[in-house]
Amino acid sequence: MLFGFWEDFFYYIQHEGFERIINLFWYFFYLEAPRFILMDLIVLAVIVWPSKKRKLKYEAARNAFFAENPLISIIVPGKNEGEHIFALVTGFREQTYSNIEFIIVDDGSTDDTYTICRNLKQNGLIDIYLRNEERGGKASAANLALRYATGKYIVHVDADTSFDRDAIESIIIPFYLDSRVGAVGGNIKVRNSKDSILSSLQAIEYLQTISVGRMVTAYLGIYKIVSGAFGAFRRDLLDRLGGWDIGPGLDGDITVKIRKLGFKVAFEHRAVGLTQVPVTLNKLSNQRLRWSKSLIRFRFRKHNDIFMPSQAFTFSNFFALFDNIFYNLILDVLWFYYFVDLIVNNLEFLLFIIPLKLIIYSVSSYIQFFVVLSLSERRRQEMRLLYYIPLMMVYNGYYMRIIRSMAYVKEIFWYSSYNDAWNPAKSSKKAKEFGL
Repeated sequence: MLFGFWEDFFYYIQHEGFERIINLFWYFFYLEAPRFILMDLIVLAVIVWPSKKRKLKYEAARNAFFAENPLISIIVPGKNEGEHIFALVTGFREQTYSNIEFIIVDDGSTDDTYTICRNLKQNGLIDIYLRNEERGGKASAANLALRYATGKYIVHVDADTSFDRDAIESIIIPFYLDSRVGAVGGNIKVRNSKDSILSSLQAIEYLQTISVGRMVTAYLGIYKIVSGAFGAFRRDLLDRLGGWDIGPGLDGDITVKIRKLGFKVAFEHRAVGLTQVPVTLNKLSNQRLRWSKSLIRFRFRKHNDIFMPSQAFTFSNFFALFDNIFYNLILDVLWFYYFVDLIVNNLEFLLFIIPLKLIIYSVSSYIQFFVVLSLSERRRQEMRLLYYIPLMMVYNGYYMRIIRSMAYVKEIFWYSSYNDAWNPAKSSKKAKEFGL
């Protein structure tokens, strides 16, 4: 019986023909593949092509950085991060670059963060420990750290992130490669990929969208988000901007503001940080709902002047945000039309269309993944993720698209990000009043 199905399946493909199949899956072949496969392969071929000149320039920038030996301020704003603080601090003390000051802001924690940080401070493992008795939110905590920081560069990290030993030097070197660089994003990967199927799928997602995706967008000049989990900033620019505005989405917001000042935003794939991702569907859904709302709140509302022909208008900023809105908002709406049309007009062939779609998307995901592995410093550990590639069609194609769409609707019609428990109610109220 199974043999009979595959016989019919291949007959269906042969009968339909190549052109008909392309038109049947037009959403993938005309919209997704050119942007996320073809474009990535072309750009990555240029980036990774051996170049003696590029290597010499990088080495010269590294030497200039170490010769200057600037103070780097590492700021860690967070609440109830006691279980992560010690590992974070000891990890940074093992970095290849050592001229750092370590500032932790305890934003109203109710766990043992206070006791742990006081002990670390007394033992000289952190330089400054600040505590908000009443929670003010992540932006408030980051801005408090910024007031006390004295470094030339500010590195913002999440407490639950761990780092490769050369992460700090790697994330700072791009500032010495180009004086117009105002911020640098680190390469965030998943640390707990073995915890569940869901965390394994997120590990693949991070490799595709961050490790490769941001390398490509940075090369094209349309990189638009320096991750709050690991990002470096010029101190003078943060001072000019007054620090971070209230989130969620504060990392994308500060990135756009730096771009609007006329500075470049770089991505450094060699600066690797490992983060802990949600292992349950409920926690992941809440996280992604929050992230997706920020597209409407910050890119569509707050920074809509990017799309206006004003004195500050630049094509790179326009395309950076347009790329984000087009592929994550407009095409999500179009996808629902495509999905319904595919089912309604091909109902009698769904038994063949579903496995064919799975094969097409799996092949494209494997291509993307092998590109990732070719660039990875952890390819042995990441090889195990190959088994989960076929599930990415469901994860990215259905689950994530539905979550994003829900977030967009909630934010467009009800401004729901201002009611998100991620920020204190008083902070969100003020943010709404000032249009932040």
